Amino acid sequence: MRERRASQDARRAREFEAFVAGAAGRLLHAATLLTTEPPDDNPRARKLITAALARTYASWDRLRGEDPYDRARQELALRFARAAWHQHRGYGGVLRHLGPQERLILVLRLYEGVGEEQVSALLGLPMERVRTIHARAVALVLHPPRGPAPAAALERVPS
Repeated sequence: MRERRASQDARRAREFEAFVAGAAGRLLHAATLLTTEPPDDNPRARKLITAALARTYASWDRLRGEDPYDRARQELALRFARAAWHQHRGYGGVLRHLGPQERLILVLRLYEGVGEEQVSALLGLPMERVRTIHARAVALVLHPPRGPAPAAALERVPS
């Protein structure tokens, strides 16, 4: 009995390692987009993905035909949503002007290709709200707010 359990545990670990080898890069990129950290210095994104993968591993045997990538992405999104609603500013990049909810919806819809209905169900928001937030986020990315004029440009303006 003990040998059988050890064999099952080893199989489970190999399956999960193979999943992580294939999915971790994309999940880390999604997490980095969400946190707006630089790709080479992203401790918050790494913490998010580690927690999401740990939760996915914990439920590995109960997936029963469910796509593990969907589960890990769902965990990542929910963990980001719970931890980030209080943070209003990003660190940098093209998504820095977006709030956490806008970033989450934009990354899920555009980068991950998740449908409106799924995002709505995942976040517990009406579909119309998801659609509105997505449209606003796309508009902000395409037409970011203008900041103050650079100091060098102000010095060159004749009085």
